[in-house]
Amino acid sequence: DGYFNTLLESGTNAAAALDNFDRDVKLFGRVLRGMSDGDSRLGIQRITSGPAVAKIAELNEKYQSVETEVDEILTEAPELFQAQSAAQAIADPSGGLLGAVSALQEQYQAMSSGPSIMGLSIDSRFVFGIGVLALILLALSVLQTNRDTRLRLWESELRKRDTEEQNRRNQEAILRLLDELGDLAEGDLTVQATVTEDITGAIADSVNYAIEALRDLVSTINYTSELMASAAQETRSVADRLARASEVQARQIESASSTMTQMAQSMNEVSGKTAASADEADKSVAIAHEGGDRVRRTIQGMDVIREHIQETSKRIKRLGESSQEIGDIVALINDISDQTNILALNAAIQASSAGEAGRGFGVVADEVQRLAERSGNATKRIETLVKTIQADTNEAIISMEKSTTEVVNGADLAEKAGEALEEIESVSAKLAALINDVSKAAGQVTEMASRVSTAMTSINEITAQTSESSVATASSIGKLNQLAQELQQSVAGFRLPEQAMATDE
Repeated sequence: DGYFNTLLESGTNAAAALDNFDRDVKLFGRVLRGMSDGDSRLGIQRITSGPAVAKIAELNEKYQSVETEVDEILTEAPELFQAQSAAQAIADPSGGLLGAVSALQEQYQAMSSGPSIMGLSIDSRFVFGIGVLALILLALSVLQTNRDTRLRLWESELRKRDTEEQNRRNQEAILRLLDELGDLAEGDLTVQATVTEDITGAIADSVNYAIEALRDLVSTINYTSELMASAAQETRSVADRLARASEVQARQIESASSTMTQMAQSMNEVSGKTAASADEADKSVAIAHEGGDRVRRTIQGMDVIREHIQETSKRIKRLGESSQEIGDIVALINDISDQTNILALNAAIQASSAGEAGRGFGVVADEVQRLAERSGNATKRIETLVKTIQADTNEAIISMEKSTTEVVNGADLAEKAGEALEEIESVSAKLAALINDVSKAAGQVTEMASRVSTAMTSINEITAQTSESSVATASSIGKLNQLAQELQQSVAGFRLPEQAMATDE
């Protein structure tokens, strides 16, 4: 309103108002270009959102048409200034003309006292005629000038009336547009410019389109910033959990790596002990084989001993049988000795009955009796010896039979021991093979454990890097969340129709 009131006035204020109006329109265009291409001097960042870029492009096209209308206003404004200047120029010379006539009259009065030119006196009538002629010429000039001035004033008045009427309509339309768009400067996007047939109709239509585009842009920015803030918050939470999980995983992997290293050392020791066990198993196989040979030789020796014992047992049995025969013979001798003793006793009795004649026979009978006693004693001793021999022989036979049984049992046990040693030898051989396989497997496991330990170290380093990256990502997401909040705050001053409806409700 102030711009156009000042514009209708003449002078430097109108020119300044025209310059301010031109500057504000260009500033609006620069803001649009800043939103499209970015403007660091105005602090406007380039908008890259697809829908927003399209809306800004359409708004820019509308602004071009508005800029054309404004250029026409700026082009016609100098003509208005010229008309105002012409009217002022007509008014200014009239005062000068009156001054000139007054001066001429004074000169005429002065010349009536007898002036001379180059020493010659001039007749008053001549001077009067010249004055009258000058007055006539001056009057004609004034009339012509006045006629031209009135004509120019009439034309200027017509143009002025047309211009004033057009300016009035334009001013009313502009004031109405400015009044409708007054709240737009405060970020109120609920305003709606009235589209008319006036000069501001195209501007109002373009402004409405621009406001609609701004609504869509601000709504998109609000929605996008909310989504971005929510996604950034969620992503930051995930990144924080990932960072904590990476730290826990790093500690677990470090512990597992230490365990794998210890396991590799233990497996290396097991491999060495297994190799030693394999050597001992080979020695056990050799010892079992040698023990089997010895048992087999023992079985053979026990078979020979059993044969010798059986042979000796047969001989002892025959000795027992001979002792039995000797006993029978001793019993016979003992009977003979008893009968001899009885005969000697009878002979002694007969010799005693014969008297002196039988004395010599009595001596013989005594000798026979002593011989019979000695034979009986010897026979008893022999009988005792024979019984002792028979008892010893029987015991020897029993002992030999027991020995034979024990030898047979020992041979059986030795044979079984040989079979057990053969099984032990077979099992020891298999055990040695298994221990060798275990030793090889332990070596392979040791190598694999070493590789796994190396891999765990690499994984631990990668996990540490992942943890650092997660922390950095969380920090970046925090900055992104802050930027989203700043973006949301940057458009918080705009008031959308849905917000106005919510406020009214």
